[in-house]
Amino acid sequence: MSESMSDVIEMAGAEFRHMGRMLGDVGVQAWDRLLDWFIDDWFRVDVLGLENIPSEGPAVLVANHSGAWGLDAFVLLKALARSVPRRPKVLADPLLFRFPVIGPHAAKLGGVPIDPRVGLEHLRAGELVGVFPEGMSGLEKPFRERYRLRPFSPGFAVAALHSGTPVVPISVIGAEESVPKLGEVPALARLFGLPYFPVTPAFPLPGKWRITVGEPIPAPERPAGYGARSAAARRFCADVQAAVQDMVDRELLLRDGRYGA
Repeated sequence: MSESMSDVIEMAGAEFRHMGRMLGDVGVQAWDRLLDWFIDDWFRVDVLGLENIPSEGPAVLVANHSGAWGLDAFVLLKALARSVPRRPKVLADPLLFRFPVIGPHAAKLGGVPIDPRVGLEHLRAGELVGVFPEGMSGLEKPFRERYRLRPFSPGFAVAALHSGTPVVPISVIGAEESVPKLGEVPALARLFGLPYFPVTPAFPLPGKWRITVGEPIPAPERPAGYGARSAAARRFCADVQAAVQDMVDRELLLRDGRYGA
């Protein structure tokens, strides 16, 4: 192949890569604007208790996770980004970053692939770290089990205990009705390499959402022995889950009592 032809191919490849980046940027911007519309108009999101997020120093933000596609995480992080000057690093399933548009947007909002060491490093640096300890299991639960939290993974509790960091509980109400999981299609899950493929409305249903930030829960004193530390982390994890479940139950009643079911 001639040198000039090689140059042409190289230039064409560079142009295609540049075009791909531009289209990706446009998609991220469009998704960002859609989230604003969701928050302000479609879901009419109330955000309460933002004063409970520490203005300085480390903290672990722990939220429930629900709705078939995990839209709640994007709504929560976008709402926090609009109102809180500190942007948390949010531990997310590596699967998320494989998707076009939403993967780069998650990274833009502070998302990082799940790694307990990374979370601990950010806490030691005095930063906020956000987690959804239910993980995928929170998204997989059927509509009939809505607002019943799945068991929390204790990784956040271990990190909080190790670093002496308080945990800030957060409840998100609304995603269960807007993106209900009505069933699954295992064949499509296998086809696309996904943990599950839900049957859910093609577009989120309108509804009233409430995001509530609770008061920080101090981490218990770190025991000396490994076994004692492990037991303390499990207890702390259970305490935080109970606190989030209580908030979910209370805020659900307040939402439905005030605005109607």
